[in-house]
Amino acid sequence: MTQRQASETQLGRDLFALAAELRERGIPFVLATVVWSQSPTSAKPGAKGIVTADGALFGWVGGSCAQPAVMREAMAALHDGRARILRIDPAGSAGEPVRPGVVVAPMTCHSEGALEIFLEPFLPAPQLLVYGESPVADALVRLGDAMGYHVVALRPGAVAAPAGADEWVDGLDPGERPRRRPTVAVVASLGAYDEDALEAALRAAVPLVELVASRKRFAAIRETLARTLPVELLERVKAPAGLDIRASSPEEIAVSILAELIARKQEWWSAWRPEGAIGEMAAPREAIDPVCGMVVDPQTARHVVEYEGQRYYFCCPACRRLFEADPEAYRRTS
Repeated sequence: MTQRQASETQLGRDLFALAAELRERGIPFVLATVVWSQSPTSAKPGAKGIVTADGALFGWVGGSCAQPAVMREAMAALHDGRARILRIDPAGSAGEPVRPGVVVAPMTCHSEGALEIFLEPFLPAPQLLVYGESPVADALVRLGDAMGYHVVALRPGAVAAPAGADEWVDGLDPGERPRRRPTVAVVASLGAYDEDALEAALRAAVPLVELVASRKRFAAIRETLARTLPVELLERVKAPAGLDIRASSPEEIAVSILAELIARKQEWWSAWRPEGAIGEMAAPREAIDPVCGMVVDPQTARHVVEYEGQRYYFCCPACRRLFEADPEAYRRTS
């Protein structure tokens, strides 16, 4: 084994140790792996890196030409929870037909190389808040656990946690839990404390709250809550809960609710922002190098020029010098 191969092997081991630590702590990240390359490129197949929500990159998946596109798509993967292949190619989207699941970004450096990088997000399990002590609530806890949710049972005054619950709260306030994981809530107290549970979940910024109640009952509840809660929060409540599958038993009602959570998963999942995430993950702030057209991250760019009240960002000193020599030749919105 060569020294370079030994170094790459050690780096891979270190990254997997870091990945295990992040998973243990419930911190979201993206594992980036180079799966194909066309010379000349600095990163070869098997090269790996880890991107965290705060914009940190550990490992190596290419130099300054590749990194902005990798970071942008990694943030998008954290946002929507979907894996994708990123192709960085001199021809950009004008090159060979794009395969399904492949995102293309231009290789705007002088290198004619190309890369394909597999971006795999690792996110904490989604969280299901279940309010109430009822047969429907019990069924939701059991089935939610079987589906891999982190289930939190909120039951004021209860004497024991229901089977299948990961956490049990003797109250209605979920605290900071909705900030830590993608979260949905179901209020199945069957009238015991519907209004208070809805208000607690909405004030905790849960993006979707399902209420097990009739439309007539919810109309009355909504009228009451509208006195203290803004309309935009009340719009997050779905009642009656679940899809209309003619459910009758508690288990069937629970299945209909969980089916609706699946159908609307993209909606409530994308509303979550990991703690420490940089800006809007779906569209992180970026600029375009006016000389070579490369995407540049303004937060980390080292080559910046102020010209006539506007700031321009560059990928390297050479592009900056070309711009400084004749700004009007390159000037455009970055």
